[in-house]
Amino acid sequence: MRFLDLFLVALVPVLKVLLLTALGLFLAIDRIGLLGTDARQHLNKLVFYVFSPAIVFSQLAETITSHNLVELWFMPVNVALTFILGSALAWILIKITRIPPRLHSIVIGCCSAGNLGNLPLIIVPALCKESDSPFGDSTVCTTYGKAYVALSMAVGAICLWTYVYTIMRMYADKNGSYTNALPDDENNYTEALLDDALPGDENNYTEALLDDAPPAGTSIATSGKKATFIGRTFERVKKLTGNINLKRVFAPSTIAAALGFVIGTVSPIRKVMIGESAPLHVLDSSISLIGDAVIPCMTLIVGANLLRGFKRSGVGLRVIVGVIMVRYVFLPVIGIGVVKGAYHFGIVGSDSLYLFVLLLQYALPPALNMGVLVQLFKASESECSVIMMWTYVVATFSLTLWCTFYMWLLG
Repeated sequence: MRFLDLFLVALVPVLKVLLLTALGLFLAIDRIGLLGTDARQHLNKLVFYVFSPAIVFSQLAETITSHNLVELWFMPVNVALTFILGSALAWILIKITRIPPRLHSIVIGCCSAGNLGNLPLIIVPALCKESDSPFGDSTVCTTYGKAYVALSMAVGAICLWTYVYTIMRMYADKNGSYTNALPDDENNYTEALLDDALPGDENNYTEALLDDAPPAGTSIATSGKKATFIGRTFERVKKLTGNINLKRVFAPSTIAAALGFVIGTVSPIRKVMIGESAPLHVLDSSISLIGDAVIPCMTLIVGANLLRGFKRSGVGLRVIVGVIMVRYVFLPVIGIGVVKGAYHFGIVGSDSLYLFVLLLQYALPPALNMGVLVQLFKASESECSVIMMWTYVVATFSLTLWCTFYMWLLG
């Protein structure tokens, strides 16, 4: 297939994302007021507690079996590599451009955590449905494409609330910006750009989520003896594991992923729920129907949140350009080497759709939950708004080009 034909195939799903995002931005304008702060909070609750878990559960339960589970083991490894490599590139960016310390955590978070949720959920099925798609039968492609993305979303959530959360908390402790006054951040699960002050929630769902006072920890060297290398290492590991937000790791989507794996891989349970002739097939169909709502809802919220970036400034051009270069140039190029290397050494199979999803994970804009993290740690929220806005604007063009190149590369 010619490169121009592939470009047109890749352009259509990105345009769908752009149109939905533009609609969300329009609905958030003060004169329209349909996606104001309160509306977004209520919609975010539905996405966090209902829509996202539903699509993760249904897609994994329907497509993951004990046979293909062995073939997908590299997916979590690949997601973890995107976080590790992104943070390494962010560290290099910080050293080269001498970014102010108050922005270090934002830069690391935006460079390491990609949007593994709503964008792939739109792009991959849309590519499958195109008449000139290189991924074969549209029905089979859509089914397995959603399953790959659902697995990616679940693993990404775990990495975000362990790896990125721990890094940002360490920087917050170092800069003295951490506070126990937590926002109602679960209400803003998909908020990419957060207000400086959000209305309180009487139920305050975060009260039971974190006991976030930094652990006091007793230094190994307090006895007056020089700490050994093993002792210092143990102390650092203990501090890191103590910072992990376990409540967030086991978010509804993560729990749904675990249940989906169990139902998909345990044959007796699978026969009861999965398949047209299954006795409880109506339950699986209902959950799948609910999960379909996650794509438009999350994308509308992204557009509504981007409106705030137009109203704010205060972040230097070098920071914006640096994050864009890391996420849309260096990380995708490194990702090609990782995936092609895994294929060369037989670590992954020859399924072009699976390889495409692995490559796509390196070319995505920053994760939406970065907005939650920066507000949680009081880490320059207005600057994060601007970075998120410009990275998502540029993603419109970069995603089209990278999707085109990936399809051409996979032949």
